[in-house]
Amino acid sequence: MEDEVDRLVAAWRRERPDLDVEPLEVLSRVSRLARHLDRARRLVFAELHLETWEFDVLTALRRAGQPYQLSPGQLLTQTLVTSGTMTNRIDRLTKKNLVERLPDPNDRRGVLVRLTPAGRERADAALAGLLTQERALLSELTTTQRRDLADLLRQLTAPFDNTPN
Repeated sequence: MEDEVDRLVAAWRRERPDLDVEPLEVLSRVSRLARHLDRARRLVFAELHLETWEFDVLTALRRAGQPYQLSPGQLLTQTLVTSGTMTNRIDRLTKKNLVERLPDPNDRRGVLVRLTPAGRERADAALAGLLTQERALLSELTTTQRRDLADLLRQLTAPFDNTPN
């Protein structure tokens, strides 16, 4: 079975035989897959009137467990955005009644961001829809192939995830 990357690599090998284009065989596929996954996610989230960034914040809070709250700093760490961006996101989610700001009992100047019941429902529905979509994307692979692929991708991503910014 041939894909677009096979055609791209063949063209580069023809045009630039002096270069080793082997990295394209893996990383161009990863890049293309990321674009397909992004489209699939956007479709699932659109059905629930969510943006991708909203899903990221809501599910970070949902994963935190009862009482589904984190500090803005913890949300920054999990979503990899700036503090100004996070403030804007929290404001917008508050207006939609998906999160609420509460005073931090351990820091008089601090706040906590808590998932509202509506936010929890939306996060749960979005996750269920996303998993259905992602399961379909992986349906061509066996269970063993999915595990092997996950292990290989972990080897590539772990150095990025474990390096201080």
